[in-house]
Amino acid sequence: MSASPTSAPSSLRGSAAASVGLLPLITLAIGFVMAILDVTVVNVALTDIARQLTVPLAGLVWVVDGYTLTFAAMLLAGGGLADRYGAKTLYLSGLAVFVLASVLCGLAPSGGTLVAARFLQGLGAALFMPSSLSLLAHAYPDETVRQRMLGMWSAIVSVAAASGPLVGGILIDRFGWRSIFLVNVPLGLVGLVLASKVITPVARHPKAINFLSHALGMATLGAVSYALIQGPVDGWLSRPIVGAAVLAIAAACAFVLHERRSVEPLLPRALFETPRFGAANLLGFLINFGGFGQLFLLSLFLQQARHATPLQAGIQLLPTIAVYTVGNLAVPHLVSRFGPRHALLGSMISCTVFAALTTLVLRPDTAYWIFALLLALANLGAGVAVPVMTATVMQVAGRMHSNVAAASLNANRQIGVLVGVAFMGTILHGQADWGRVLPLAFGAITLVYLAGASLVWRYLAAPQRG
Repeated sequence: MSASPTSAPSSLRGSAAASVGLLPLITLAIGFVMAILDVTVVNVALTDIARQLTVPLAGLVWVVDGYTLTFAAMLLAGGGLADRYGAKTLYLSGLAVFVLASVLCGLAPSGGTLVAARFLQGLGAALFMPSSLSLLAHAYPDETVRQRMLGMWSAIVSVAAASGPLVGGILIDRFGWRSIFLVNVPLGLVGLVLASKVITPVARHPKAINFLSHALGMATLGAVSYALIQGPVDGWLSRPIVGAAVLAIAAACAFVLHERRSVEPLLPRALFETPRFGAANLLGFLINFGGFGQLFLLSLFLQQARHATPLQAGIQLLPTIAVYTVGNLAVPHLVSRFGPRHALLGSMISCTVFAALTTLVLRPDTAYWIFALLLALANLGAGVAVPVMTATVMQVAGRMHSNVAAASLNANRQIGVLVGVAFMGTILHGQADWGRVLPLAFGAITLVYLAGASLVWRYLAAPQRG
């Protein structure tokens, strides 16, 4: 009874402080995890969606790429709008749009409605994702605490991305494909309530937004997507496809000309003073082309050719995706031992070699453990390459251009997802036999990784001069 009256309250205060200290991280992770999951979780639902809504192959590609298209096209704009209107305001607005779109996806009566809702989902994700990192950094002003929270953030994101197919498989097995979208609703509402109460606003930094560059970039991506996805259906020389190709070329040329002449270009010219920035961005595109194109293809292959259920497909895909996290975690050791240049080059050579071996052995009747092992080893290389590539981009950008450089890299990686999935859809349209589809698809992935290794050899693995 003689204990100091302040000892217990002090302990409680310390415990409460620790609990409150994690709350901003948990709050912001809710939205980010949902957005990451929705890139991968839908893949294992495609067969059920096709059957229940009578969606053709091109429609399935749009279900995946509709989300990625608006996500990629609006990422850079999302960062600029956050500066202009406030990161918290844009985060809450984007998350609200994402939740609404998830409801529409879950209730979609047709394939067309589902695709439209996926476009809206991608828009919401692009609005709140750039703000989430900014809000997280400002929530932890102490540098040591911030670094620890960012490390936990990276781990959460890696686990979310890797577990997408498995989470999707479990939900579909228990509740049907609509549940992969409807589960976002309670999570999103909790995220909105917590963010409105827990997250403190960040000072705005109003600056001009280059609307024309954004519009031309979106027109280019939209036209390319339409041509790649609808080309096998409408015919490559049909009027709509030729028109889309002409529009894509014209918009891309206009984008480049406008950026060169603009007083405040979307991407600062200083970033392109060294070819390393462009090479690293192109590498991000190629890695995501291969990784997500592969995921789309294998999700259909396991269910259509090998008759796996969505849950079985999710379980079988898990080892091939979880190795991305293993690769991420191995980066500090590999970089300290071999240096970033050799680690990056070695990882891309590994991707190329094991993708080539997969091309040679993978057929509809190949034993699961054989192709799972080869794909895991290829993806392990990609898991190493991505953090080193990201560090390269940030090093080139410096503190002055770090935000726009990060947004540029993320946008290019999402464009890689977009084109990779569309390209796999084109191969599937042209071949009905999985025995022909698989070597064509993985042969293309091998060439993509080989191009990435060549980029690293030419621009990123050579010692810096000057």
